[in-house]
Amino acid sequence: MTKRVAIAGFLHETNTFAPTRARYANFEHGGGFIPLSRGAEIVERSRNTNLGVAGYLDYASSAGWEIVPLLWATAIPSAHVERVAYERIASEIIERVRLAGSIDGLLVELHGAMVAEHLDDGEGELLARLRAQLGPRVPIAATLDLHGNVTPRMVEQADVLVAYQTYPHVDMARTGYRTAEQLDAIIARGKPFAKAFRQLPFLIPTPWQCTLIEPASTLYEQIKVVERGPVSSASILMGFPAADFEDCLPCVLAYGETQDDADAAADRLNSYFLKLETLFAGKAWSPDEAVAEAICLARSASKPVVIADIQDNPGAGGDSDTTGMLRALLAAGVENAALGIIFDPESAARAHRAGAGAQVELSLGGKSGIAGDQPFCATFHVEALSDGAVTATGPYFGGTKMQLGPSACISLDGVQIVVTSEKTQMADRELYRFVGIEPEKKTILVNKSSVHFRADFEPIAKAILVATAPGAMLLDPAQLPFTRLKSGTRLSPGGPPFMRWEAAPETVRSETTN
Repeated sequence: MTKRVAIAGFLHETNTFAPTRARYANFEHGGGFIPLSRGAEIVERSRNTNLGVAGYLDYASSAGWEIVPLLWATAIPSAHVERVAYERIASEIIERVRLAGSIDGLLVELHGAMVAEHLDDGEGELLARLRAQLGPRVPIAATLDLHGNVTPRMVEQADVLVAYQTYPHVDMARTGYRTAEQLDAIIARGKPFAKAFRQLPFLIPTPWQCTLIEPASTLYEQIKVVERGPVSSASILMGFPAADFEDCLPCVLAYGETQDDADAAADRLNSYFLKLETLFAGKAWSPDEAVAEAICLARSASKPVVIADIQDNPGAGGDSDTTGMLRALLAAGVENAALGIIFDPESAARAHRAGAGAQVELSLGGKSGIAGDQPFCATFHVEALSDGAVTATGPYFGGTKMQLGPSACISLDGVQIVVTSEKTQMADRELYRFVGIEPEKKTILVNKSSVHFRADFEPIAKAILVATAPGAMLLDPAQLPFTRLKSGTRLSPGGPPFMRWEAAPETVRSETTN
C-alpha cells in the first residue's frame, strides 16, 4: 500500500546578540536558499538542490510514496524571529497539516537553533503543535542542522531527529534522505525507536567545529562506529554558540531497538566528545595581521590566499557590512584582492544609478551599529553591474538559484568589492563571478563566511586564514554577554564556567503555546 507522507520546513539559526531580527519578509525571500514555498512550489524549487527537502523527495521517489507538500520557509541567520513572523508561518503549517487529511508520517526540515521573540525553543514549540494536531500515532521525523541547540522538548515531541554530519554542510540533501529512511523504518516497525539524548557542558567557537579539520573530523567518524545492529540512527550536534538560553549546548542523540541500545551509543559518543574538548582550538588573526600574513604567503603562491572574515558572517547573524577587513587591505596597499559580500542596498543602488565605468562617492557598509565599525567613505570605480540573479553551483549551495537584488562590483586601489542588496554568505565562487570577478585569479580573497566557503574555495586556496574584524558573531563565545545559559556551562573548550544570576520574576521569558 502506498504511504502518504507530508513534508514541511521552517528553518532559522538565531544569534540573540545580532543587530537585526528576522521578519516575515526575510522568510519570503529565503536568505540565499529557495523562497517561502507552498504545495507544488516546494517540489519545483527544491529539486536538485542541497537541501533536506530535496533528500525527502529523492527518497519518496525511490520508495513510491505519495508526497503531500505543505509549506517550507527559511531566512538568513539573524537575531530573534519576530513573533508575528513565527506565528504566521507556524500557524499556516499546522493548518495545512489539518487540511492534509490522513497521512502515514511527517517529515519536517528544521535548523534546531531558532529563538523567537516570545519563545526560546522555536522548534520544540512547533513540534509540540504538530504532535497535538497529528496525535501520538503518526510518526514525526525531523532533519536538523549540525549547529542545532537541541532541547529536551524537541527530543520528546519528535520520533527521530537526524542531523547533518558535515561542516561545511555539503550533506544537507543526504541528511534529508537519511531522515526519510528513518521515518520509513518507524512506519514499518509500527512504533518509535528508543531515544537517548546527552548535552555537553561547553561551547565551541564555530570555525573550530569544521569537520574538514581535527578534532571534528575524527569525532564524526564515531557515528559510523555506533550506527550498527540495534542502533538505527545517531547524531552529533556542535551547537550554535550565540543563543542566550539554557539549551545552547552541543549534544549527541541516539535511537535504538531498546533503551539500553540507545543509551550505550549516546554514552559512547558523549564520552568521546568530552575527551576532545580542549582540542577545539585554532589560530585567529587581527585584520592587519591576517593581511600581512596573506601578503607573505602570496609571494610564493600560484593560488589565492583566502581570509575568512568570520565575525561578520551573515550565515551566523552578521549583517555582512562591516568594513574592518576592507580597511586592512587598503592600509597594506594590497593589489589584486577581492572582498565579498558587502550588503548595502543604498550603495548598490547608487552604483546602478552611476552606471558601469563611472566613479561614485559612497558611504560603504558600516550601517549595523557594530562596536568598532563605521562606513567607509571614498570614491569608488563601478566595474560591473548585475540584477542579482545567480545560481550558486558549489558544494554548499548545490545549485540554488538566488536573487540578491541590484548588485555591483566596485573597486578602490586594487581591491574589488562585491556589493549586493540582499544578504548571503560568500560560500560559492559564483558569488564573485556574477559581477565579473574571477576568484582564481586573485592574490587575496576576503570572504564573509566562517566555514561554509571552504567547500568551494579550499580547492583553489594556497592557505586559509581566520580573521577577527568587528562583527556580530564573536569568535570566542566567552566574549558574549550571556545572562541565561545553564550554570556551569564552559564558555569555551576548557574555559571558564558561566555562573547564572537568576533574573527578577518580571524579566524571565517563558514559552507559551498560542
